[in-house]
This record gives sequence, C-alpha cells and structure tokens, in this order.
Amino acid sequence: MHRVLIPVDTNEDRALAQVDYVTSLPNADEAVEAYILFVFTDDSDDLPQEFEKFKSASRIGSVRRAQEALEEAGVEVTILEDSGDTEDDILSEADAYDVDSIVLGGRKRSPVGKAIFGSVAQGIILSSDRPVVVTGSGER
Repeated sequence: MHRVLIPVDTNEDRALAQVDYVTSLPNADEAVEAYILFVFTDDSDDLPQEFEKFKSASRIGSVRRAQEALEEAGVEVTILEDSGDTEDDILSEADAYDVDSIVLGGRKRSPVGKAIFGSVAQGIILSSDRPVVVTGSGER
C-alpha cells in the first residue's frame, strides 16, 4: 500500500489538483491510501466565523471536496486535523502515519513574496526525508 499525505488549505481548486495527482498514480483505487490533513492556525482569517466554534476539518469545503473526489476514484481516505504550526504539523503527521510521500498544492508567489513570507512548501521540501510532490495551483 502506498500512503500519501495531502495537506490542504481552504482553496478547493488547489486541493482538487492534489487529488488529481493522487488518483493518477498507478492502481490508485487498489494501491493508494490517502490522508487529507487540514491544519488550523491562529492566522486562519479565511475561515468563516462559525468554524471557530467547531474547528472540524470535515466542515471545510476543500477537505470535503478532496475526500469526495478520492472516494469516487476508489481511494481509501482518512481525514486528519491539527492546530498550530503548519510545517511542523505536516512533518509530524507524515512521520506518525509513515507516509511514503507528501503531495502539496503549489501557489503562485512573487520572489519578494517568497522572501518576506516564506513558504510552507519550501520548508517541507527542505525538511522532509520523504518524497514531496508539488502540484499546480489548480486555478483554471
């Protein structure tokens, strides 16, 4: 069984681009086990107010859409949630579930934006001892 960790944020297009990659793996319906991870952070300003009370990853649209698409493709799915530091949480969950790879959704950023704000994807790529795949943003 090939285990993949799919960390998603609130962007549904990006999450579906990550799922497209996973479902394109050979024999995905029989050989892939997917873990969708949503990390609640203190700066989750893009989350609607009502999620603050419940903070359940299954209530996030991008998580639901990714789960539905994976299940439709016959891929076994587990939803994970965490709170705190996104990069550390992704690496911790990758270790905890002993995943074979991490599938990140890329964002378009200017060179200045990368220098000022940093990049979770860059941190994961540099820090992980597992293969990391970065998909496109999924924007059409």
